[in-house]
Amino acid sequence: MNTGLLILRLALGLLFVGHGIQKVSHRLGGHGIEGGAEEFRADGFRGGRLTAAAAGGGQIVAGLLFTAGALTPLAATIAGGVMTVAVTVKWRNGLWVQNNGYEYPLVLLILPAVLTLTGPGRWSVDQAIGLLPSAPWWTAAAVGLGIASGLMTRALLGSSRY
Repeated sequence: MNTGLLILRLALGLLFVGHGIQKVSHRLGGHGIEGGAEEFRADGFRGGRLTAAAAGGGQIVAGLLFTAGALTPLAATIAGGVMTVAVTVKWRNGLWVQNNGYEYPLVLLILPAVLTLTGPGRWSVDQAIGLLPSAPWWTAAAVGLGIASGLMTRALLGSSRY
């Protein structure tokens, strides 16, 4: 089980880091902070560079925390907020990714919740510093706060056209 959790954390964490880097830089095929800002504008958001920096920075931080297995509930909260915004952007396209739907962001919303529920495993910073096991209500609080922050971001910075 611990090996599976380690592989899941590494894959999830590195995907989040990579996506965040793309949003704020020209690395990994990204279009820089201006490209990230344009992506948000195209999706109906205000805030430009700040919005892109916050989203990209959040993805990088959450990804690094998942990769290390550190402060897993906090990582799930951050990831949950960013992925909730992504789900709201793609919602009108339906579920399936081949139609630019919200399937992939939904998976990236669920996996952090699962990691918070199961814990990051034996080979993690959380285990090493004694933060495990965490109470089950941490999962509900972390995921709920993440989703609420994503919906609030959509309400405050998104246009009414979606």
